[in-house]
Amino acid sequence: MANRWITCVLLGCGLISSVGRATDLPAYDNQLLEQQRSVFRTIYPDVERGNWQAATQYEELLRDYVLWPDLRAAYLRTRLDKVDTSEVQEYLDEHGTLKPARELRYRYVLQLARDEKLAEYLAIYQKFYQGLEIAKLDCIALHAELDAGRENRIVTRAMDLWLVGRSQAEECEPVFESLRERKLLGNKQYADRFNLAVAEKQFALARYLSRSLDENYFQQADDWLNAQNKPLDFLASHKDPDDSKLGRDQLTYAIGKLALADPILAQQQWQNISAKHAFSTRQKNEVDQHIALWAARDHLPEARQMLTALPVEAINTEVGRWLARTGLRNQDWAEVIHSIDALPADEKQKEEWQYWKAIALQSDGQSGLAEEILADLANERSYYGFLAADVIGSDYAFSDSPLADDDALVAKLAAMPALIRARELFLVGLDGRGRSEWDAAVRSLDRDEKAQAAILAHRWGWHSRAISTVANAGEFDDLSIRYPLPWRTDFEQSSQVAGISHSWAYGIARSESLFMRDVRSSAGAIGVMQLMPATGRQTAREIQFPYAGRTTLTDSSSNIRLGTTYLGKMYERFDENRVLATAAYNAGPHRVKAWLPNSGYLDARIWIENIPFRETRKYVRRVLTDEAIFHWRLTGQLRRISSELPRIDPQADLTQVASSN
Repeated sequence: MANRWITCVLLGCGLISSVGRATDLPAYDNQLLEQQRSVFRTIYPDVERGNWQAATQYEELLRDYVLWPDLRAAYLRTRLDKVDTSEVQEYLDEHGTLKPARELRYRYVLQLARDEKLAEYLAIYQKFYQGLEIAKLDCIALHAELDAGRENRIVTRAMDLWLVGRSQAEECEPVFESLRERKLLGNKQYADRFNLAVAEKQFALARYLSRSLDENYFQQADDWLNAQNKPLDFLASHKDPDDSKLGRDQLTYAIGKLALADPILAQQQWQNISAKHAFSTRQKNEVDQHIALWAARDHLPEARQMLTALPVEAINTEVGRWLARTGLRNQDWAEVIHSIDALPADEKQKEEWQYWKAIALQSDGQSGLAEEILADLANERSYYGFLAADVIGSDYAFSDSPLADDDALVAKLAAMPALIRARELFLVGLDGRGRSEWDAAVRSLDRDEKAQAAILAHRWGWHSRAISTVANAGEFDDLSIRYPLPWRTDFEQSSQVAGISHSWAYGIARSESLFMRDVRSSAGAIGVMQLMPATGRQTAREIQFPYAGRTTLTDSSSNIRLGTTYLGKMYERFDENRVLATAAYNAGPHRVKAWLPNSGYLDARIWIENIPFRETRKYVRRVLTDEAIFHWRLTGQLRRISSELPRIDPQADLTQVASSN
């Protein structure tokens, strides 16, 4: 029993799946540890709000808990303007190597700066932050040097911070003001930074800087902003009788911006402008290429001619790809073969182009060579491998090969203090902090250790870390780790209500978040199925589901319910076309509506290849592949991707059809 207790503390004793691994969150036999977690979860929000009394009553229970330092740091973070500095320093001295201590130290030095305790700030800065190139902290340090009367020591570094083409932290302003007072920021320094800002397309900063320069600079900044925001108006009003290099650069920039919205109008404007100005051959080629590529991405009928008219110097790999894609869209198989053959050697060997060359050869009557290529591709567990298997009628190469457990190594890893901390952060719901500490801990492991660490994370039900770590180890064939089935009841029930398959919902969730329940994207999407707050709120309103903002979206069950409902809504809107609904989930239904063919049906495989956004193109292929794997994992049966690829109907957006009736 003692040995079992130790094993459970280190590894977790959970429900064992058919492959001998724990699923979802393990139920530890260590009652003390589980009690500590439970109390921590309960009091942490109060402590974060500055209520240390919530922790004091449980200090005896929690003092030896591995996350006690995190609890204390959470309290101190909120009280830095009130607690005695000795209290903070005592914590940092005791826990300085831990991540919560590093976070606290960063906030502490900023508080010292706000309190104008610059000597104390400088001492910590010089020990921990000097040389890390953190502009905000560097500027405060320079301010501290100024405050100490050491002006001569700051000039070189201050000028380095000034001469950047982007806005600096507000903490740099006192330093820049000191340079102004010493007459070290004159026209040349402002002009130099102005030019850097223009080079980095930071036109608002350029306009701000131009206020300290003559009127020509202000006009230049204004012209750049107009070229960026109102390119057609800029082109109509632009006057440059001297045909200057600056004027030509602004014109090409405006044409490039216009091409994003209307490639044909951009081409018309460019033909008129290019005849009147001395653009270099390189500029002409770059503009022609840019316009042609956007015509191709917008599926314009003129795109093929525009691409083929490019001079050889303007034909790069991206142009070659879109030549092949427009050939596919036109189902000009001879042109597809020619375009693929013209790609660089490493590019044309990619699965994407090998598959389409085989399809083109098959359509061109060269079935023998086509079948050789397809048979080779069908050995791959991938989108194109599965499509190739569909063509030749072979089984999918799922190639599921579970990793061999090394119990001794797993136990060794599970006893690592850094991984214990990461595990506990995950189990108390501080997932993001746990991920950060896990990633830092496994970075230095060798390949075998990473593979066993992935097994460990899988046993804990920490699927995002298991998936990422096993991939980092170069192991791709353990499908129970790479394609886990968490929250299975939630996915099954919610998908059934939404009228979609739960294997599809699993594919969406894996692609969106790797099953991270708290993750927030740069765009603001949250949770397992990455819902935007506005989408979550609207979807909840439609089905009368309780909604409390981020709290709802970071709850896995609620997020799955709302995410599957929204996915089902897209499925219904796009006439039960899974490809279109998947693309709409990623890029938005308004974009998918714009990408529908103007007339005539289109092969779904070809439509996918012609999605303008590379991210969405890859996303749709990945979801379809993942869905096939999840279906096999759930049922043991093969569902062919081709069976989920109905033709793309120009009228597939049923909201459009309804509005026209």
